[in-house]
Amino acid sequence: MTATRSAQHARLESLWLLLLGCLLASCLALCGRSPAARAQSSPAAPAASAELGDAGVLTSEAVVSAGGGPDPGRVTHGLSATADGAAAAERDRPPGASPNDNGPSPAIFPNQELTIRFNHQRHVKDLKLTCTTCHDRAKTSRSSADSLLPKGTRCDACHGSDHRNPLQVRAAPTDATDSAGSTNSTSSTKSTSAMGQCAYCHLGYSRSAGNRVAPLSVPKPNLRFDHALHASRNIGCAQCHGAVENLELATRDQLPRMRGCLNCHQAPGPAAGRARSECRTCHLTDPSGLIQADFASGPLLPPSWLHDAGHGPDWLERHKAVAGNDTRFCANCHSERYCADCHDGRVRPRRVHPNDWLSMHSVPARTNQQKCASCHRDQSFCLTCHQRLGIAMSGPFANMAERGRFHPPKSEWTDGPRTARHHAWEAERNISACVSCHVERDCAICHATAAMGGRGSGFPAGQGQGTNPHPIGFRSRCASALRQNARPCLVCHTPDDPNLLDCR
Repeated sequence: MTATRSAQHARLESLWLLLLGCLLASCLALCGRSPAARAQSSPAAPAASAELGDAGVLTSEAVVSAGGGPDPGRVTHGLSATADGAAAAERDRPPGASPNDNGPSPAIFPNQELTIRFNHQRHVKDLKLTCTTCHDRAKTSRSSADSLLPKGTRCDACHGSDHRNPLQVRAAPTDATDSAGSTNSTSSTKSTSAMGQCAYCHLGYSRSAGNRVAPLSVPKPNLRFDHALHASRNIGCAQCHGAVENLELATRDQLPRMRGCLNCHQAPGPAAGRARSECRTCHLTDPSGLIQADFASGPLLPPSWLHDAGHGPDWLERHKAVAGNDTRFCANCHSERYCADCHDGRVRPRRVHPNDWLSMHSVPARTNQQKCASCHRDQSFCLTCHQRLGIAMSGPFANMAERGRFHPPKSEWTDGPRTARHHAWEAERNISACVSCHVERDCAICHATAAMGGRGSGFPAGQGQGTNPHPIGFRSRCASALRQNARPCLVCHTPDDPNLLDCR
């Protein structure tokens, strides 16, 4: 009995080992088969369920056949810019694009989700269709928020589908049977039937989903743009979108670049036409009139090639040079209060001026007073300090002899002869610096008609002190000056002044 039981146990162990070996062999055989072979063994699986490689192309080189299944040996096009999944060539990208620029700014053109398969090269080059055959609204669109993608009904004529009712979209018949009941099995009919299947264009489509496809997401750009205006000026599609006819799937990389826009919007003189170069021409603004810089898709930052204004890691140290060269450029996005948050002295860093600025600021203030006025007010900032220190005509210390003299001594500043240090030359060179402290009355005290005469007079010399503001020979053209603007004349002359009457 014991020997019999041992023999039975041995036979059972052999059967279990044989069964386990068969199962392992079956698994190895299935794992070693290609995706195309696995798809053929499952006819109910749609072509769109084939595996995708890293580049977004089908790894099984499959295409939807007339029956909705894969057809091995043919490449599936339209899943990327090129058939091999590579990026678009530089010559085919939009004007202004640079290598490795990662497409246009996501703040202006938010990221898209393209769940559709399309081959532009096939439609444009092979079928001779124009851009406006599908994108017909590009000729009439006035707003960048308009969707210019073609509707499904635009595809029905060639693909045999029916998109008239979005809730009941119908694919092309798969049995190649015409309306009379006769069967046409030509290759052309089979091809049309294949192109009319939902999975042919809609990625990830499954027959079990019925009438549902993956949504296509193309957010509206954060930009002002008028397609109709550009089309009316014979600006072709390629001038903004590049050579799309050489590509298959047109991605976000084919959207315009600002550098390409500036080819027209910063063209010199007559070549620019009505293409204004102001930032507000294209960029959105907030209620204050500043450029809107914060979007859900990211912040809007200037590129480094635009006035060297790229806001990179070194911007804190470098922005002073850019702002000093063109403060109006910075003012497109930033208000004075934004700058003053750091530069008013209450917040670090206090590095607007060098440490010895108090002793040397007079030279820059006289050479470029407008630049100083971008932060400081003459009457409330400059004058109050000068009065407090006695460097002014008024103030608590103004009467103390020689304290804080601002102008050179009287013998050089007001008395003759005129030299490079005389106030007449300073006033002619930069009158804005004078009026930051003085009013017209200060000038008229000396330059009134009663004190006229002396050097430079265009009238008969009287008992004056050489304070006539008119140049030599002014009397011969005073009538023209009076007709153009009489107000400066009336600062010194009364309406019944004989000298003024002679110029009428």
